[in-house]
Amino acid sequence: MTLAFIPSPAHGVVYLGPIPLRGYAFCIIIGVFVAVWLGNKRWIARGGRSGTVADIAVWAVPFGLVGGRLYHVITDYELYFSEGRDWVDAFKIWEGGLGIWGAIALGAVGAWIGCRRRGIPLPAYADAIAPGIAIAQAIGRWGNWFNQELYGKPTDLPWALKITSSADGRVPGTYHPTFLYESLWCIGVALLVIWADRRFKLGHGRAFALYVAAYCVGRFWIEYMRVDDAHHILGLRLNDWTAMGVFLLAVIYIVISAKIRPGREAIVEPGAGDDDAGTDTAKAEGDDADPRDKAEVKAEDEAAGDDAESTTAAEDEAAVKDEAAVKDEAADKDEANGEAGATKAGKS
Repeated sequence: MTLAFIPSPAHGVVYLGPIPLRGYAFCIIIGVFVAVWLGNKRWIARGGRSGTVADIAVWAVPFGLVGGRLYHVITDYELYFSEGRDWVDAFKIWEGGLGIWGAIALGAVGAWIGCRRRGIPLPAYADAIAPGIAIAQAIGRWGNWFNQELYGKPTDLPWALKITSSADGRVPGTYHPTFLYESLWCIGVALLVIWADRRFKLGHGRAFALYVAAYCVGRFWIEYMRVDDAHHILGLRLNDWTAMGVFLLAVIYIVISAKIRPGREAIVEPGAGDDDAGTDTAKAEGDDADPRDKAEVKAEDEAAGDDAESTTAAEDEAAVKDEAAVKDEAADKDEANGEAGATKAGKS
């Protein structure tokens, strides 16, 4: 008897009047926003402009959604094109079904177009957004929880996932929450890439390749646990073979790239440094100029003040002298008048 488990939502969609609000779509949207936000911070730290990541994401995200859906439909075509199925359902992306392999592959094409339009090297852009993509996957996996899909083998562990739906061949019960395992693994991958990038100064696409390799390791064992229908080759699920192949390619790229182009790019976005220089110049010409300039201005002001004080003192002294001279002149006149009057009186 299972004493504890993770409950599944009774409904994966809530209606706001006639507008359906789907949990799966919300998880994808939130993941995209977080990836762009984190990618923007990392891009600025690498010397790029703010907003560039979002501008390129306008190309990458739609391409990624189309690629992810195409991969899912091609590898699970029987869900849409077999007898009794409606091929129109292949376009209902909100019902779930995105293959990360196709999303990354075609999303890279969209990113390449956006980077080319701005003269930005794609590997540098990929390095900046790699941890954000991993976190976006971690958030997006909770969309599978809303849809009650992609779970593992039956279990009675305390963190088992309770499946209540019986649609599309589901059997209600408690199962390994593989969506949760992958979500936690992706968070770990993001932290690994951030740490390794700071520690080893990864560049030229190696941070992105590390994300790919680390994700493939987790995807291999998580995929092996799943019980949903899938194509098998030599006893392994198709996605297991894909994970192994992509892992090898990522590791080979890291090794070869480190030998051919060691270090990281000095300039990731042409002209971004000029913007910073212009800002610094503007600041220098404004109130925040060099302290030595301020000191010189202060000295000039003090000198001007001293000159003004000296001038005022000189003017005051001159005024006093003039006033004394006037008084002396008046006294001389009075004295002269007095003597003239005395002489006249004597004659009389």
